[in-house]
Parts: sequence; C-alpha cells; structure tokens
Amino acid sequence: MGKSIDIVLAIETSCDETSVAVLDKGKVRSNIISSQIVHKEYGGVVPELASRAHMKMIVPIMQAALDQADVTLKDIDAVAAVYGPGLVGALLIGLNFGKSLAWSLGIPFIGVNHMEGHIYSVFLEDEKPEYPFICLTVSGGHTDLLLVREPLTYELLGRTRDDAAGEAFDKVAKMLGIGYPGGPVIDKLARDGNPHAIRFPRSYAHAEHYDFSFSGLKTSVLYYLRDKNVLATNGKPVAQPPLLLDICASFQEAVVDTLIGKTRRAAAEKKVRHIAVAGGVSANSRLREAFFDAGSADSFKVYFPRLEYCTDNAAMAAYAGWLRLLKGEISPVTITAVPNLNVA
Repeated sequence: MGKSIDIVLAIETSCDETSVAVLDKGKVRSNIISSQIVHKEYGGVVPELASRAHMKMIVPIMQAALDQADVTLKDIDAVAAVYGPGLVGALLIGLNFGKSLAWSLGIPFIGVNHMEGHIYSVFLEDEKPEYPFICLTVSGGHTDLLLVREPLTYELLGRTRDDAAGEAFDKVAKMLGIGYPGGPVIDKLARDGNPHAIRFPRSYAHAEHYDFSFSGLKTSVLYYLRDKNVLATNGKPVAQPPLLLDICASFQEAVVDTLIGKTRRAAAEKKVRHIAVAGGVSANSRLREAFFDAGSADSFKVYFPRLEYCTDNAAMAAYAGWLRLLKGEISPVTITAVPNLNVA
C-alpha cells in the first residue's frame, strides 16, 4: 500500500447514531456521536427518518471529529465505514460517503463489520484482553458468544436463536409502557426493585450448547403482566411501584443470569482467563456488577468498554478497520450494505 496506515477516519451509520472518529495508531483522537431522538415517539427506529438524519448530520459530524482530533483530511491515511449489519438505508449513507471520501483523497478504504467493531471496543482502553479471550457481544440485534483466538480470528460458540437481549429489553419496556429504548430505563428502575421477587425463566440454562433464547422470557413477562392486569394500555404504564420496580429487576436478573451462566461455562471449558463484554447491553449496570463478581469468584479478568464505546460509535469501527488495513486488506469499490451480517 506504500504509505503506512497510522491515521484512520471511520464512519458509523448502521442505525440511529451518526458517528465519525479519528484513530491514530490505535489511539482515539476523536469520537463524535449524534444520537437521533426523533424515534422515541414511535417506540422504535424508523428507517427512513434515520437515513434522512444521517444525510443531514454526516458532514458536520465529520468536521467536528477532524477539529477535535486536530487534523485535516490531508492527514488521513485511510477511511473505514461500517457496511453491515444494520438498516440498509442508514448503512448506505455512511458507506457511500466513506467510499467517495477515500476515492477523492486517493487513499485506501475498508468496509467494517459492525459486530467486529463491537469486539474491539474493549481495545480502545489502555488495558486490553489477552488472546485468546471469550467475547460476549450483546446488542439490540445480536447476542453472540465468541472465542477470539487471535486478532480477527473467531470461533462462534453460540448465539441467540430468536430475540437478542437488547430486543427483549425494548419489548418488555414497551409492554410496561415505560419508554424507548428499553435498556436504560429498565436498568434505572431495577436498581430500586427486588430481583428475586418474580422468578422468570432462564432459557437453555442447563443445556450443553452455548446458544441463547430470550423469546420465552419476553413471553413469560407478557403473561405475568396480563395475569396481574398491569399490561400497558395505549402505551401508558399501568404497573406502579413497587410492583413495576420488582418486574424490571426480576426480568433484568433473568437476562443477566442467562448471559453470565453461558459465558462463565465457556471460559472454564475453553480454559480462557480473559472475558470481554461489548455491545449496547454491556452498558447495563447490573450486568457489569455481576460479571465483575463472577470474575472474582472464578479468577478470570473481565473487560468492558467505557459507556461511550458500548453503543454504536465510529471509534470501534476505526480500530477494527485499522487492524484489517494493517494486514493489507482493502475493500473493493463494489462493496455494498449487508443488513444481516455475522462475524463468524
């Protein structure tokens, strides 16, 4: 490729965050994120509105990232952009902008797998996991358990067979009428609830495989709310404290138990002492607390990204793209958006 790849500008537009970051030899110099609040009134992301917002924001967000990093476009060695998974229209905005930018500057372009970016979000910190390590990636659309043998080399151990953990949080929050996105609001309410008040199911808890399932848990919460006559009416909450708090805490505890149980077993059976937890749900305070407790009990080290790097952001995409660029990989100009994409 000639010139060394040191400074990478990355773009992330897979869903409802417009983000641009500048990475210098693996260190974050800027990471600007614009979150779209327009979707809250609809109880979920509206793809067309997301795409329009990306088109409006991508240029000013890029300029803000350049300014914060104290660089100009002439200093950029390569461009990275997420090409999947995600919303097709949203992905195409950032992907095509990134390809065009790289072409105009005459520098390499690399397409980044959004989920691979999440894996390397923990590498944006000073303290990094050692290979091989177990990575649990929990987000709105994915729940994957991977053995990361070496950089960019993965073995899929298990993934959700239906709803992802993040989806379950959003759907339960909708049943309760407490807002969108569901993860942060349930996390907040659960802090004052009793996690043992209601025994919701832990699917596949004793199965030999590492797959997850959260559809049954979601349905169990639905039946409970119906039985108690506290299912949200016209989007308005019916359950009130302390019952509301206990429902949130008990549901959250079921998700956390399921995630930690599989991950602990994988670490023990694969004889791995380092575990990384990434993705939007990794911001959950109870999940973090429980993982650190488990790490102390089982003598493994746990790594979480800081909250800024848990949700969709371009810094993680920059790191994953930088690793691939260092291997000499460059994406063809024909690369396009892939809505359903797995790491392994």
